[in-house]
Amino acid sequence: MVGFIGLGIMGKPMSKNLLKAGYDLTVFDFNSEAVKEIVTCGAKAAESGAKLAENCDVIITMLPNSPHVRTAVLGENGIAETAKPGTIIIDMSSIDPMESRSIGTELEKRGIELMDAPVSGGEPKAIDGTISVMVGGKKESFDKYYDLLKAMAGSVVYVGELGSGNITKLANQIIVALNIAAVSEALTLAVKAGADPELVYQAIRGGLAGSTVMDAKVPMMLERNFKPGFRIELHIKDLNNALNASHMVNAPLPLTAEVMEFMQSLKADGYEKEDHSSLLKYYEKIADVKIEKKKE
Repeated sequence: MVGFIGLGIMGKPMSKNLLKAGYDLTVFDFNSEAVKEIVTCGAKAAESGAKLAENCDVIITMLPNSPHVRTAVLGENGIAETAKPGTIIIDMSSIDPMESRSIGTELEKRGIELMDAPVSGGEPKAIDGTISVMVGGKKESFDKYYDLLKAMAGSVVYVGELGSGNITKLANQIIVALNIAAVSEALTLAVKAGADPELVYQAIRGGLAGSTVMDAKVPMMLERNFKPGFRIELHIKDLNNALNASHMVNAPLPLTAEVMEFMQSLKADGYEKEDHSSLLKYYEKIADVKIEKKKE
C-alpha cells in the first residue's frame, strides 16, 4: 500500500497518476474536498498521517516547505508515530536540503528511511505525468522505487545521497528564475526600442538563447496570461532555501539574490499568487512599458 500526503496543485494530479498506474493508494490532506476528489478516483482516505502510516510501507509527501514536512513526518499525529521500521518516506516537496538531512537523521534512529525527490515541471506536467524528478537517498532504494516514481514522471534521475535531490532542485530553480528575468529584460529592451516582442521571440528561440523556459513563458507573457503554473510566492520560497543553503556552504549567489528582490517587489505589489512569468511586471514597472502581443 502506498501513502500520499499533500493533495495540492501538484500532489492531486500526481496521486491520480498513481491510481491510473494501478497502485493501491491511501491519502491524507487537511483539505477534505481534495481528499474526497481522490477517493472518488479509487483511493482510500486516512484521518491523519499517523493513521495512514499504519498500513503503508512507502509514503510520499508533497508539501509546501520544510516546516510542513517536519510536522507531517515527526510532529503530533505524524508519520513517525506509527510507521514500522523499514518504512520508506519519499519526500517530493521542495525544501531546504539541510532540513532533509536533519529529518532523515531523526528517522534513521527509528529505522525509517527518507529519500528526497523534488520535482520540476509545474501543474501541466504533473497532470500529464511528465514531471522531472531528482532523487537523493540510498541507490538501492532508488532502484526499488523507480517504477513508482516513473508512474508520475517523464524523467526520474538519481543524483546522490540524501539532500542531493533538493540541492539539484534549488539549482534548477535558480536557472529558471534567472532565465525568466533575462527574457523579461530582453523583451523590455525590444519593446522600448520599437520592436515587435513576438517577432523578436520567434527570431531568437531557435538559436543559442532559446530555452524550454522561454518557450513556456513568453507566450504567457505576450497573452498577459499570468494564471499560476508555479506561483511567485513558491519561487520566493525556493530562492530563499537556495540562499540559505548557499550561506551554509559559502557559495555566493549574487544573481539569485537580485532576482529574489525582484520577486519580493512583486509580492509587495500583490502579485505573489500569479505565475512566476509575472517577473515581466517588475520590468514593466521600472521601464514604464507594457509588453504584449500586438493587436491585429
